[in-house]
Amino acid sequence: MIKVKLFEYEAKEIYKLHGIKVPKGVVIAKSDDIEKKIEESKLKFPLVVKSQVLVAGRGKSGGVKFAKDINEAVTVSNNLFNLEIKGLKPNFLLIEEAVEHDNEYFASITIDRAERCPVILVSKSGGMEIEEVSKKSPESIIKYHVDPILGMRDFEARNIGYKLGLSGKELASFTSFLKSLYNIFEMYDGDLVESNPFTIVNGEVIALDSRIIIDDNSVYKHKELVANKEMSGEETEWEIRAKQRGFAFVELDGNIGIIGNGAGLTMATMDLIYEFGGSPANFLDIGGGANSERVKEAVSLLLEYPKAKSIFINIFGGITRCDEVARGIEGALKSVGKIKPIFVRLSGTNEEEGKRILKELGISSYNDPIEAARSTVNSVKGGE
Repeated sequence: MIKVKLFEYEAKEIYKLHGIKVPKGVVIAKSDDIEKKIEESKLKFPLVVKSQVLVAGRGKSGGVKFAKDINEAVTVSNNLFNLEIKGLKPNFLLIEEAVEHDNEYFASITIDRAERCPVILVSKSGGMEIEEVSKKSPESIIKYHVDPILGMRDFEARNIGYKLGLSGKELASFTSFLKSLYNIFEMYDGDLVESNPFTIVNGEVIALDSRIIIDDNSVYKHKELVANKEMSGEETEWEIRAKQRGFAFVELDGNIGIIGNGAGLTMATMDLIYEFGGSPANFLDIGGGANSERVKEAVSLLLEYPKAKSIFINIFGGITRCDEVARGIEGALKSVGKIKPIFVRLSGTNEEEGKRILKELGISSYNDPIEAARSTVNSVKGGE
């Protein structure tokens, strides 16, 4: 299921509407006069300059920098506009006053699908290393399930604060903060609402970072956020290309191209790649009943897509005919003129004819998706 991610500056606007304190800041676009915009905002130095891209790990990738004066702020900003992070360059920067603090905490609300209810995760160890903390010291993360009918109640938020070791004014501020996060989660149909890190200064919680991901099925209720996405250029170049060809496509960080017919099968195909130690470069669903021309367009896209070093095509041919799939692959190879290792699992209508065509093309076809996935991953590993 595809999610709608908000930029940090968008999430912080929502935080402020719900009474959560965030650092004073200003959003700067590429076309802005950076020095003028900073001076007009009357921000106090030092500043934190943050690249606004919709990927995690900006800090580790160099997308968050400090500036001690206006000259450094302008230089850092220009550098960040040109810095590519996981294939994305920002159209906006968020520049904020640096908040002097001693401790960093982590708070997150998401869905526990096994328990079918929201779950709150809180830790004393926030910041860039939270993933390492969760792996090495999972006991340090407080986990609390919320009844979706009753919602987050004051005493529950306070109990979580007690477990963090908070008391007095700090506990009262944290209780209000956590309840506000949960209200945002409910109001915006959240898949994830997170602050990593937040800190406590003079007894008051401040969200240093913010993250909101909204379930795509509820976007019709939040059309203003979708409009912002279209204006801000959230989609990558390859997602736009795929969209123009009519495909459901999501760009990922791996090196194995994925094509499936049906969202469930495509996601299961990605899981198989992960199972054998590989990493998908994309999600691409051609849908049911795809003809040879549609298959040709999908395969052509991945033959051109630089992240995909190898391609795994997993087709269960019910409405989709296997011979049409094979002819589509043949057409893509002829039209693009690029060759990559292609592994195809074909099963269903006109399966034998499809496999005959692939054999003539010198492409390996499989009955078992597990064997196909293993071979695909091994082809990439062998080329490393």
